[in-house]
Amino acid sequence: MDKPTRRIGVLTGGGDCPGLNAVIRAVTKDAIHHGMDVLGIEDGFLGLIEDRIRPLEERDVSNILTTGGTILGSSNKANPANMAVGRDTNGNVVHKDLTEACLITLESHGIDTLVVIGGDGTMTCAAPFVERGIRAVGVPKTIDNDLWGTDMTFGHMTAVEIATEALDRVHTTAASHHRAMVVEVMGRNAGWIALSAGVASGSDVILLPEMPFDIDAVCEHVAQRSTKGKRFTIVCCSEGAYPKGGAQIVERTDPTSPDPIRLGGIAKWVSGQIEDMTGVESRHVVLGHVQRGGTPCAFDRMLATLFGDAAMELILQQKYSRLVAWQGGRITDVPMLEAADKQRLVPPDEPLIAAARSVSTCFGD
Repeated sequence: MDKPTRRIGVLTGGGDCPGLNAVIRAVTKDAIHHGMDVLGIEDGFLGLIEDRIRPLEERDVSNILTTGGTILGSSNKANPANMAVGRDTNGNVVHKDLTEACLITLESHGIDTLVVIGGDGTMTCAAPFVERGIRAVGVPKTIDNDLWGTDMTFGHMTAVEIATEALDRVHTTAASHHRAMVVEVMGRNAGWIALSAGVASGSDVILLPEMPFDIDAVCEHVAQRSTKGKRFTIVCCSEGAYPKGGAQIVERTDPTSPDPIRLGGIAKWVSGQIEDMTGVESRHVVLGHVQRGGTPCAFDRMLATLFGDAAMELILQQKYSRLVAWQGGRITDVPMLEAADKQRLVPPDEPLIAAARSVSTCFGD
């Protein structure tokens, strides 16, 4: 058996997410209780690259359970194995493998185990370290709920609550002005936020990336509602949704990022099509980063604390290269490497889809 962990390094990678601080708090307090040192790595893997490490004591993590974001900072551009370091004379982005620099940082601070908190991109960034023998444990975080191997990630339910409240609020203005309101929510290629918030808000149409939609079917549903005296329509639209035979709408690309595609604009397109094809006045709303911010909901505080505790249990049992997971309503773990560079998408037989159809929700198919 390996020597027990004495010094833990904690980092939060990828986009910020409600509940990150709850995990940091749980890991730090539990580790200190077991006589371990805890070091916070600032701004995700960028802190390893730039050697920005600081000790975490109990006073550092007190009263952060309800605070959104992360006290350590994060970065969704720092992939040590393929880090953007500048541009060449032609203006092209130059990438470099800085894994060795990170390994030197870990060694210089005596960090013998990493707790990596993040989604599929963060686990992909962690993979080279695991392959090099660095002891690591992963904690699943993403508002998109699209990480392979776990039924639920913390941060997701907070995003769903925020999106649902927004849909509830546009409901009243849509009814007052007899409009179609199209609300665009986050999720990238996974429609979990749109599906959950759409059902919770009673949206009339839900558009998911996993189910390319027929815009004629959407407009027909809007028109039928009008003929039945329902003079408004609420559409919950995932940012990654796209029409049959078409493609996702890309707002812009960022070549310095490991995930360069920035989706956005589908709600505006759908809104315009509805107005042109039905004559029903339409508006669109893009929630954007509002879904990522603010205090985590009660469920995410509990789940994040459970995940932090489970990560420490894996470390105490010397079960490394594992990702904490939630399956079938219970805590378990799966191999970290299997979760790297994968996405958990909404399956066609998802019960929530069937439930939505039973109350006449249109998916544009």
